Amino acid sequence: MFPAVWIKGANGMTVEEILAGESKNVEFKVQRPKDSGKYMKTVVAFSNGEGGKIIFGVDDKTRQVIGIPKEFVFSEIDAITSAISDSCEPLVIPDVYLQTLENKTIIVAEISPGKQRPYYIKSLGIQDGTYIRVSGTSRPAGRDLTAEMYYEDEGRSYDNVIRNDLTVTEKEIQDLCQRMKQVALWNSKSQAQKDAVKDVTKNVLLSWGLLAEGTEGRIHPTNGYIFLVGNDPFLSQIQCGMFKGTTRAIFVDKREYGGALWEQIEEAFQFVLRNIHLGAQLEGVYRQDIYELPPDSIRELIINAVMNCSFLQNSHIQVAIYDDRLEITSPGGLMPGVTLTRMKEGYSKIRNRALAHAFSYMNLIEAWGSGIPKLIQAMHSYGLKEPEFLDLEIGFRVNLYRSNETPDTTQDTTQATQGTTQGTTQATQGTTQATQATQGTTQADISSGPLLTDADKSILRIILQNPALTQKEMALELGWTVNRVKYYLSKLKKREILRHIGSSQKGHWDILLDPLVWDR
Repeated sequence: MFPAVWIKGANGMTVEEILAGESKNVEFKVQRPKDSGKYMKTVVAFSNGEGGKIIFGVDDKTRQVIGIPKEFVFSEIDAITSAISDSCEPLVIPDVYLQTLENKTIIVAEISPGKQRPYYIKSLGIQDGTYIRVSGTSRPAGRDLTAEMYYEDEGRSYDNVIRNDLTVTEKEIQDLCQRMKQVALWNSKSQAQKDAVKDVTKNVLLSWGLLAEGTEGRIHPTNGYIFLVGNDPFLSQIQCGMFKGTTRAIFVDKREYGGALWEQIEEAFQFVLRNIHLGAQLEGVYRQDIYELPPDSIRELIINAVMNCSFLQNSHIQVAIYDDRLEITSPGGLMPGVTLTRMKEGYSKIRNRALAHAFSYMNLIEAWGSGIPKLIQAMHSYGLKEPEFLDLEIGFRVNLYRSNETPDTTQDTTQATQGTTQGTTQATQGTTQATQATQGTTQADISSGPLLTDADKSILRIILQNPALTQKEMALELGWTVNRVKYYLSKLKKREILRHIGSSQKGHWDILLDPLVWDR
């Protein structure tokens, strides 16, 4: 019934691995516990994760090789193998072998990643007996993570799950379809892409898994639909924060964005742009804004965080800005079969497939799996440190470092990317040129040639056509968020390029700069 016992040589545990101590994939036992439950938690945790090794005959505190008496090794191996096979559901068959280290015999029980998750301890039942590996310890998975394992094992995603307790009207469906098409057109980068945008219909939403047909032919929303339109006031949120220093000790700014997911993404994206540093590249008399981090990569990381969020974990996507880095964290670890190495090579496995279909239609994502290699390349082109990817087991985090300083630096790097001219980043401290290239350009600067971004000119052009436009109307016209419109209007007013006359509803905008100067 069980595999033959064998001795492993060069490919077994090394002294260096022993000295490194316990980890996500390694656990030590001085001897086999009489109570098998003391290591069975680790067995099912390894099976539910990436696999691992339990080493019998090594002290977990001192990392000293104690060894197993040779006269007992075969009976111990039989006891370990039997206990694992008898205690776990579904069946777990370990690879158990002997190894000699420092002239002492140890027993290694190697557990492979399971293909029938969730695995649990029979005597405890699935709710209490399912464990996962977190930071070198085995901890209860809980109901939510256990459910997610079921979905993943069955090839389903949680956002495809039908909500039989809820219904959706034809008008609500039509309104969503129209909004999605509008977003798709706004996000189109060319006329050809706009022409390719077709109407989305109820049947399309059904095929994507955002809607599902229940009993008696009734149409019900799925979890994906609820998350997409922002009808879950708790889960459907992105939390954003800016902190002083390199820890979360002191808040500078804090926001929580709700509503439709595509609006949350844009709000979170604009939050980051408002709170990172802006330099400039001069093209003739015009200024091209250059952020210290690649904006397209920031936006794509936020989108990826949404697509791979484990909504079952009852926690939020978080976007945090520190003096030294931008940190984006999504609940839910890497999907089964995904490793950091494979991910960097472009391998992708989407957790929320219904949402991914919707995002693809709305031109929020392009080719699946291309984001991480593009991100690494973009950071290199900015002369910045390669992104840091952290698998937190129950979450996934990406760190974009804001300067070439080492990650643990506390040095303020706010001047690192300002004052870029003709594609070359220059140090800006104490230079007149850098002062003229920043956002606070004065009217005197304008007189010698307005340093306007493309976004600035977009705002001015639509105001030129209709000075009575409200901020909301501008947002609809440009395909922006209202907050983004407010940001650029405020910037133009501070530079005395634009002013508003009258009330917010009945007033009008007055451009103080000759269009012949800037609109060319």
